[in-house]
Amino acid sequence: MTDPIRCLLVDDKPLALDILTDYVAKVPFLELAGSSQNPVEALHWVGERRVDLIFLDIQMPQLTGLQFLQALDRRAQVVLTTAYTEYALAGFEHDVIDYLLKPIPFERFYQAVQKAQRRLRPAPALEPAPAPEPAETPRPYLFVKTEHRMQRIDLADVLYLEGLQNYVLIHTLTEKIIARQTLTSLEASLPAAEFVRVHKSFIVSLAHTHTVERSRIFMQVAAAGSPAIIPVGDTYRSAFYDRL
Repeated sequence: MTDPIRCLLVDDKPLALDILTDYVAKVPFLELAGSSQNPVEALHWVGERRVDLIFLDIQMPQLTGLQFLQALDRRAQVVLTTAYTEYALAGFEHDVIDYLLKPIPFERFYQAVQKAQRRLRPAPALEPAPAPEPAETPRPYLFVKTEHRMQRIDLADVLYLEGLQNYVLIHTLTEKIIARQTLTSLEASLPAAEFVRVHKSFIVSLAHTHTVERSRIFMQVAAAGSPAIIPVGDTYRSAFYDRL
């Protein structure tokens, strides 16, 4: 039997802790390891006990959530919980699992913990079926520049790319990756038969395009995620429909 995911809740608001405590109790594969209104105390707690997943507020006295992330040094996975949207990019630069905006509905909380489960408790690989060929054709991939390293991404897992000024947010089946490149430079590295630019800020995978309605594309995402809706720009509409 798989060990439960041990959770630590960190928020200076007692009501927020009460809500998250109730949510954790409703999920069979989660176990509440502890909760704290004091981020400094919580950081020491992580150093002394096993914690797999932290639900972390951002705006707190003594130590902000982003400062907490820097001090944590990846000793546990993190889901940010906040009422402020402006910290989303900074959060994903720290490779957080998800970014939940308060008030947090249980459905959205459950989506986040399913993402955490896939990262922390990945399903065992199935034994491959015998094949007539001695080796499989390798999957296409590319390397992108992140903040501190070059990261490999399998193109079959890429849903779409979103340009954010001098960054690109790459949405995959399992995570979001921030590349320190422009959308135009990444477009040149993508196979034209599989990816198409549909907007000045978006490139989509044709393999994951589920439905097209007027000037919107509905992307086929993982079962736990909400449908992604991508706009089609006027400049790109004709070429996109030709590709379909």
